[in-house]
Amino acid sequence: MDDGKLDALGQTIVSALPGAATGHTVAFNQLTVTVEASKIVDIVKYLRDDPACRFVNITDITAVDYPGREKRFDVVYHLLSPSLNARIRLRAEASETTQVPSIIDVFPGADWFEREAYDLYGVIFIGHPDMRRLLTDYGFDGHPLRKDFPLTGFVEVRYDDEQKRVIYEPVQLTQEFRTFDFLSPWEGYALPGDEKAKASE
Repeated sequence: MDDGKLDALGQTIVSALPGAATGHTVAFNQLTVTVEASKIVDIVKYLRDDPACRFVNITDITAVDYPGREKRFDVVYHLLSPSLNARIRLRAEASETTQVPSIIDVFPGADWFEREAYDLYGVIFIGHPDMRRLLTDYGFDGHPLRKDFPLTGFVEVRYDDEQKRVIYEPVQLTQEFRTFDFLSPWEGYALPGDEKAKASE
């Protein structure tokens, strides 16, 4: 679809869902609709069932972390409409304690996407039948795709030959953090051929 048709579709969606869809933008030939997290189930039902939309395919659910905001997460849904040959992105703001309704009853394929967003960002989806970690270990502390998560993590895992099992230990850095002066190693040195450049000037 061209940008004009996407803009018209965005206007149709926002006018059809007052209070649920709050705005839309078109950029890079993609439609993004800003929505209220608490109304996400009604929104995706409308997008799936309305004959003007028919977004019948859930492509992805993820999150984006903006730690400086009060509602630090954007929960992002990507849907596809084969009949329109168009994609749509839904963005809903959520805080660390916001309970986002699960859309698994509308799109069963949302199951692992929601579990992944919970595991990696800590977004809470209510109504999900099996909300547990998907990619990290059961005892994992924190959510590794949050921007305030330390690069080294909190614990390290290794196999202990004496205990004959996997053990968890607090992270210990084996060397001090290095400091860099960020100066070029070539500054202040005369390189072969430099005299030719100066002579031609």
